[in-house]
Amino acid sequence: MRAILIATALIVARPALGAAISDDDALAVSYRVWQNEAGGSSRGLTHWNKGEDFASLGIGHFIWYPAGKRGPFEESFPKLLAFMEAEGVELPAWLRGRPACPWPDRQAFRRDMDAPRLEELRNFLTSTLGVQARFMAARLERSLPAMLEAAPDSRRELVRERFERLMSQPQGVYALIDYVNFKGEGVSPTERYNGKGWGLLQVLLDMRGEGRAANAAEFARSARRILTRRVKNSPPERGEATWLAVWRRRVRTYA
Repeated sequence: MRAILIATALIVARPALGAAISDDDALAVSYRVWQNEAGGSSRGLTHWNKGEDFASLGIGHFIWYPAGKRGPFEESFPKLLAFMEAEGVELPAWLRGRPACPWPDRQAFRRDMDAPRLEELRNFLTSTLGVQARFMAARLERSLPAMLEAAPDSRRELVRERFERLMSQPQGVYALIDYVNFKGEGVSPTERYNGKGWGLLQVLLDMRGEGRAANAAEFARSARRILTRRVKNSPPERGEATWLAVWRRRVRTYA
């Protein structure tokens, strides 16, 4: 808990992004996201949700599909590995070349939770928190051009203004980094239920008020509305209603 409080103080004091993010800022973001996704536990860095076809790994629960399986959600763990290699991080031998997830399903993954390979993976992910945070920050930097291209012509400037306004606020930086890695940019046509997306673009478009009203508190309210809409539109067999309370608690931290 003390580490998380220190990390929170750091991000409030010195927001930064991407290549310019300092080690302290990267670590601050990583602690907050790690707390959101895995309760700050090492074991939570290797997870497989019930009803899903992919593992969720690292502080951002980056998606990793087994060989031959794909779904509507963007696969991000291989991209993280590529980013780590570019940063000079030495990967465990079995992760080099960015292979498919070696566990075919949740049952096989859970059987191996205390096996050497998953223990090695948890240790590796615990030792690279700052790099994972920089990866998430870099994704946020890339998100704005993609969102502007996908936004309706008449609302592109509004999306830009809200994004930049949030980027000028320390708490807004955290909210943007966390949400884009939590639910994506909102530009992929496969990430829709009944034609409605739930990514960062949709949250920015749904925000209410102008100028100073474009703050982290309003972003949190908008995220709550968008996630509630997602659950209402989701296929019943996915059971997403059971996740909504946890998602709402998460976006409350943005405010």
